[in-house]
Amino acid sequence: MKKLMLSILTINLMITWANAQHYKTRNGNVQFEASVSGFEEVKAKTSSASAIIDVKTGSVASIVFINAFQFKIALMQEHFNENYMESTTYPKATFNGKLEDFSISQLKNNNQLFVLIGDLTIHGVTQKIEINCRINKVDEEIIMKGSFLIAPEDFKIDIPKLVMSKIAKEIQISFNYTLKP
Repeated sequence: MKKLMLSILTINLMITWANAQHYKTRNGNVQFEASVSGFEEVKAKTSSASAIIDVKTGSVASIVFINAFQFKIALMQEHFNENYMESTTYPKATFNGKLEDFSISQLKNNNQLFVLIGDLTIHGVTQKIEINCRINKVDEEIIMKGSFLIAPEDFKIDIPKLVMSKIAKEIQISFNYTLKP
């Protein structure tokens, strides 16, 4: 009986330790803006992005469902999903990468700057990107923020000539994740 209890306790401790290596969220904030001055705002956001960080290795993964982005104008959202992003064919955007020189021991209640390098897949196309991230640890949460630019043509997103002048050539994407063990 003692061996059984000891085995159960050991397994529980191992599971707790393994889970403590990963911080995650299912309600991360991602926003993009492709507005051009003098034209209607092209901006959307979602609060349903998922992300995970392995604090032992610095590996980071994230997924955003394209149709989760909300616009102020419903017709713009419809055009975004049907005509540009083709969200029934390409339903998600993913990122897999690693934080350079990351150590959880560096995190304090102030923002630490890290470089996140990895593969971003949008519209079925994968590109290597580099993102400057601000990360801090508050109590038991890791807060990770960053932003980067992409060009639609790099991901084979066709913008019709009729509206090309109304959409920025580079799209600003920003994220804010509060990750918990």
